[in-house]
Order: sequence, then C-alpha cells, then structure tokens
Amino acid sequence: MKKKILAAMLAGAMVLPMAGCSGSPDSSSDNAGDSEDASSGDSSTDGEAEETEIQVFIAASLNTVMTELAEMYNEEHPEVTITYNPDSSGTLLTQIQEGYECDIFFSAAQKQMDDLEADGLMVEGTRADVVNNQVVVVSLKDSGTKVTGLENLNEAESIALAGGSVPVGRYTRQALINLGTLTETDDPASITTEEVSEALGGVEISEQDNVSKVLTAVVEGSCEVGTTYYSDTYGYEDDLDILQTVSYDLTGNVIYPIARVVNEEADDAQTAAAEDFLEFILSDEAKAVFESYYFDTNV
Repeated sequence: MKKKILAAMLAGAMVLPMAGCSGSPDSSSDNAGDSEDASSGDSSTDGEAEETEIQVFIAASLNTVMTELAEMYNEEHPEVTITYNPDSSGTLLTQIQEGYECDIFFSAAQKQMDDLEADGLMVEGTRADVVNNQVVVVSLKDSGTKVTGLENLNEAESIALAGGSVPVGRYTRQALINLGTLTETDDPASITTEEVSEALGGVEISEQDNVSKVLTAVVEGSCEVGTTYYSDTYGYEDDLDILQTVSYDLTGNVIYPIARVVNEEADDAQTAAAEDFLEFILSDEAKAVFESYYFDTNV
C-alpha cells in the first residue's frame, strides 16, 4: 500500500529561505517532474547525480539548526530535496505509525525512538545519539516576574507548558516530581496539565502541543513564564530572560536520537540519499553547527 505523504513544512534544496519555517505547508512536488530518471529510479545517463527527495521528521526544537544543516548539505548535494516535518516527537511517532512516508526520524527523547524500534519501523543499526539539551525556565525580558525557577513556579500568573506526550513537557514533569511538587509516578507523561496546575496552587497553565509553541507564548507575552529548551533560546537573546537552567539531576539527560525509518516505497536513490544525509548529521562538521545553536554534543 502506498504510504501517505505529509505536507512539507520546508524543503531542503531551498528556493525560499528556510529559517523559521513553522508556518504554512510548502509542497516540494515542483521537482517531481524535472527528470524522468528521478521518477523511474533509473540511473542518470548524462553523468549528473539523480534527483531525489527524502522525508525527515524532526523534533520542533531542531527546526532552526536543521535548516542550516540542510543548506550546507545541499551545497554538495543539490540533487537531494530535504523535506522537513517539524513537530513534537510524540506527534511525529504517531504519524510514522499511521503510515506517513518518512526516511529519517530525529527525536527529542529516547522514548519515541524506543517505540519506533519496538514497532519494527527502524532500520536496524542506524540509531545514534546526536546531542544533549537542557530544559530552561524563561520569561519575557524585564517581565518583572517573581519566578526564579521551577521551585517557585507557583508564583507565576500564567505558564506555558507542553503536554505530557511532548518531550519537554515530560522532562518538566519529571523535574517537578524530583522537586516534590508532583507525586511520584512511573510515567510522568501521564500527569495532566490540570494536575500540574492543581499541584501549583491553581495557577493558569496554557498547554502547548510542541516546544516551539511554548516559546512563542512567552515571546508574545501571552504567558508569563514557560519551560523550553536552551537551544530554543537561540536568536531570542534580546527577548528572553533565562530564569533557570534546570540541572540534569532533575530532568535526566535530554538526549536526541536519530535513525532511519523503514520506507518500503523508497527507491535506490532515495535510500542512498537518506543514508548519506544521516552520515552527514553525525559528522564533525555538523557537530560544530549543533554547538553553535546551544546544543551539547558530548553524548
């Protein structure tokens, strides 16, 4: 059965700028008819590399850095269109399980990658840990908030918090458990936003379905504070105050794993491009870019 193809959020061989592309879907189908060889899977006869497209599902917090990495990759491989789908890792996993076409999955947590592997949807031997991140508590610069971190989060007027299925939401809940604010449970993701609000004395919480929307809620001033990743504050240094960088003792490591996804619809050119792009993401050249966007590559 032909897999469903998710509407593109951004394309790698970019004609339009890629940065900040979490807006309207952008179809990359314009390239589909450029070469009969590309559609048929036959090798190019003029010596040029065969055009192809790969679908890469990325955690929303990777959107900016992966935009730059795609541009770098396309300098050497203009024949490869990289179509990103950025969202929460839980949403992306569900889409893959439902049959959406995907070549590479780059998750913000191990749980979703574990589930992918358990479902037999991962290409064996391709899984690798790429970066570590940290949860931060942020507010709009000079907001005057009384909150200094998770310990007195209850003093906020309003909080932007990702849902439990979103990795940053799960890490935040785990930290609050370790602080004694929330009751111990085997699955922090199961703690509802309403239960978090109750534990914080009834503070207003705006639940968001990915980390980028948490950041937006704080930057736009609709919520006083929020929990996001340190890497997400890149480019917002003049807009945000980091109230607390939450220690790994509270959250555990925030490891981002990557792996190729079983894609039975992919031809040889698409499979080769996915293998090569994954190798590039794991390279020292890419590592330097991740570090420039506040990711920790010591994993």
